[in-house]
Amino acid sequence: MAFFSSGKAGYLGVDIGTSSVKLVEFRNEGGHPKLITYGFVERPASILKLDSPQEQAQLATTVRDLAKQSRTTIDRVIAALPSFAVFSSIVSLPVMPKKDLFAAVRWEAKKFVPMPIEEMVLDWRILKEGSSGILNGTKPDKSSQAKVGGDERGPKNLRVLLTAAPKNIVKRYIEIFKVAGLKLDSLETESFALERSLLGGETGVFMIVDIGAVATTITVVVNSIPLINRSIDVGGESVTKAIANSLNVDMQRAEQFKRDVGMGIQDSGTGQVPRAVEFVINSIVNEIRYVMNLYKNQAEKPIEKVVLAGGSSFLVNLPEYLSTALNMRVFIGDPWARTMYPLDLKPALDEIGPRFAVAIGLGMREIVTP
Repeated sequence: MAFFSSGKAGYLGVDIGTSSVKLVEFRNEGGHPKLITYGFVERPASILKLDSPQEQAQLATTVRDLAKQSRTTIDRVIAALPSFAVFSSIVSLPVMPKKDLFAAVRWEAKKFVPMPIEEMVLDWRILKEGSSGILNGTKPDKSSQAKVGGDERGPKNLRVLLTAAPKNIVKRYIEIFKVAGLKLDSLETESFALERSLLGGETGVFMIVDIGAVATTITVVVNSIPLINRSIDVGGESVTKAIANSLNVDMQRAEQFKRDVGMGIQDSGTGQVPRAVEFVINSIVNEIRYVMNLYKNQAEKPIEKVVLAGGSSFLVNLPEYLSTALNMRVFIGDPWARTMYPLDLKPALDEIGPRFAVAIGLGMREIVTP
């Protein structure tokens, strides 16, 4: 199995998150993704923490049952690797024959991968202005072959995106989908799936903030390429726990407080809930500022806007709060905006959209071309 493939058939986009599993199937309708089915199931399912065969088998059963209940029509899968589990870097290499490029890529990878290269699945792509996605490093497409082969009319240097993931994690994904009776065709990082569904190849500099249940991932995207990724262990559950501790209530009631109050000024009369929420959210704000400064030190073009994703992005008044704190446009992304679906499903799809951003981007991959 190629780490990143370039096939043209239809796929299921499957996102195994830390608190749920999401699935989306699209059909190619004249170059546009048309929704066939979708489904999700709540389940603590961090694939990186499933060390025992029994736990992995249970997750495989969950995935299989979800595909069956969703009445999927295909069994080929594209899944996502968590951004924090993948190492990536952009390097500049001289134009060289194809036969020499792989060795050069491996040599460069040793400089940034903090693990023995023999323990990693390594892939790469040659970057083109305005491109998105990942090319299979062992089979460049025709447009890349001219550059690799040293066309005198081409650029003097190649910009190459290197991506590496631990073999043991990749093997775990392969085994889970095999037991589930599905064919895992390829893996890609969550950041590329999010760019595809939320930005759709839009040129410019943007930040995606994916606020999940237990973690938040911050990505800077430049001309469709995720260049900076950072994750912190703060998410929706952190907010719920802060509320529970401040009001001395159980998690279920704290979750309801969170949904009702969010970043709003309403509270229980004590002001404790907003302060508890604000304390956690400010941890995310500080990390966003850090990433912004990190990017600013590397480039002159400013970040144009911040796009929110993840189930916890629906926290009441969160976009407004972040916009004020960051002095920047902040809004919740709509991953369904570039897809086709029955209008009567719109209310339901709008409600779950931010949670499905990764799965939608995966399902769109072989339909929407850059």
